Amino acid sequence: MPVASRWHRGGAPKHNLHFRNEVESRTTLQELLLYSIFLIILCILSFGMVNPHMYYLNEVMSSLFLDTSVPGDERTNFKSICSIPDFWKFMEGPLLEGLYWDSWYSNSQLYNSKNSSRIYSENILLGVPRVRQLKVRNNTCKVYSSLQFLMSDCYAKYTSENEDISDFGLKVHTEWKYSTPNSNSPWHWGFVGVYGNGGYIFTLSKSKSETKNKFIKLQQNNWITRGTRVIFIDFTLYNANVNLFCIIRLVAEFPATGGILTSWQFYSVKLLIYVSYYDYFIAFCEIIFLILFTLFLIQEGNKMKEFKFAYFKRIWNWLELLLLVLLKRTEEYSDFYLLAHWRIFYNNMLAIIVFFAWIKIFKFISFNNTMSQLSSTLSCCIKDIVGFAIMFFIILLAYAQLGFLVFGSQVDDFSTFQNSIFAQFRIILGDFNFAAIQQENRILGPIYFITFIFFIVFVLLNMFLAIINYTYSEVQDDYSLGRRPSFKLGEMIKKSYNNVLKKLKLKKPQEDEDNKSRKNKDLAEQARRKGFDENEIQSAEQMKKWKERLQKKYYSTEIQDDYQPVTQQEFRDLFLYAVELEKELHYISLKLNRVMRKVSALSY
Repeated sequence: MPVASRWHRGGAPKHNLHFRNEVESRTTLQELLLYSIFLIILCILSFGMVNPHMYYLNEVMSSLFLDTSVPGDERTNFKSICSIPDFWKFMEGPLLEGLYWDSWYSNSQLYNSKNSSRIYSENILLGVPRVRQLKVRNNTCKVYSSLQFLMSDCYAKYTSENEDISDFGLKVHTEWKYSTPNSNSPWHWGFVGVYGNGGYIFTLSKSKSETKNKFIKLQQNNWITRGTRVIFIDFTLYNANVNLFCIIRLVAEFPATGGILTSWQFYSVKLLIYVSYYDYFIAFCEIIFLILFTLFLIQEGNKMKEFKFAYFKRIWNWLELLLLVLLKRTEEYSDFYLLAHWRIFYNNMLAIIVFFAWIKIFKFISFNNTMSQLSSTLSCCIKDIVGFAIMFFIILLAYAQLGFLVFGSQVDDFSTFQNSIFAQFRIILGDFNFAAIQQENRILGPIYFITFIFFIVFVLLNMFLAIINYTYSEVQDDYSLGRRPSFKLGEMIKKSYNNVLKKLKLKKPQEDEDNKSRKNKDLAEQARRKGFDENEIQSAEQMKKWKERLQKKYYSTEIQDDYQPVTQQEFRDLFLYAVELEKELHYISLKLNRVMRKVSALSY
């Protein structure tokens, strides 16, 4: 008669629990298989949008328009422009020569240059380039009263409120008249301002000589004024050899402090999608992706309906919702720059989706013992990490403010508060220019650096590692006491694989048992060769059987969360196992004593 009933209060019978875990294991395996297909399709789509030629096309164009020196001055190019005369030299020199390619290197005519220019004879210039200027009004700032006799005009930095929209100069044509912005166009984030659309715009001619005369006329009539804050040069190229569009924007900012700050954008994108056979394969993958996306959408909807508010308590559900939301952001517009802007935005969203999709793999491999320990460690120490993060960022921001206020006017790494924050992380990683801050302040510079290294690197980072190590050791102790993952993915895959082989008649049903018995016979034969007698071998085999039976009973993951009473037969097996174990320990103790006596005798 059993010591206790096979049922317990509020529990479930063993066979129901086993069936429930089998169903859960099978469902998880099916979900893993479906998600693997989804991840493979997603990676094919994401990498199908990227072409290695994009990098080389950007490099060629940037070398042509950024690194080419102006005539008569080898040290001045677009990157090093610092004055208005240098800017006009660039417009009449490297820009003009780079945009208009009239003939082959042997001066032979390969195409009709009246239709378009072909840069490096392979990249066709689509349409004509456009130049756009934004200005601010006079008296948008106030000159100190005692200095007004020196300077009465005042032009502030660019903002939408300070923008000048009045006609100026010759007041004819679009370059002298303000053009209203397009509401769909994105704003440009520069070094010293965020710039809107519209402004004073003119387009270049398809003739090189006409364009050069245009530049000369604009320069003579002072198209660039004291109120000028930024000039954009936009044009688009198409390379049919690699089916890529290169959208180029050269930016020259004129800050209120004087001088010129240059920046640039080179976007190589694939806008004509379905051209080659590989593109049609990508289209086929897109159809499969939409089907899988619909299935995942229905699946998550059913989970939300079933679990209600409990659905949002699991971090994996939030990750799945984030993936579904990001997958819907695929809008594009018709303008080339807008197309490039939204294409790059789409690629960035796709990159983030792929990143989170790979992170979700942890949901499945967390069933592995090692990965389960990792996730348990992070979940157990999350409160300590949050407390540590608060203390860490308080000290980090304090040092960032100190560096910005002390070194901000002289050292580029601390020129803005944002740069100062990132400079702290660079110091932690060892990427830092100590000589610059020491030269700026010979007293506070070394003090700042040494105290930062001591508190951040030697103290706080070691505290963080101590938190992780202590929690990990506690988790390992818990696992050593019998805590195991509720489902072992590797065992389930192996079991399913064996079942498939058996159904396909590639593996006999008794093959596993035969392999097991053969292995036991080999071990017994090895034990005989080493000098063990038959009684010892039989005793070891009996203990092994008891051990396997007891482990299956008491260490099975299928009954981890439910109470299972012990029958009299099971208690008897446990008792016999303990007796045999005591005999083995006594036998080992006798052998150790015999060895110790021999060692003592040899020492004398």
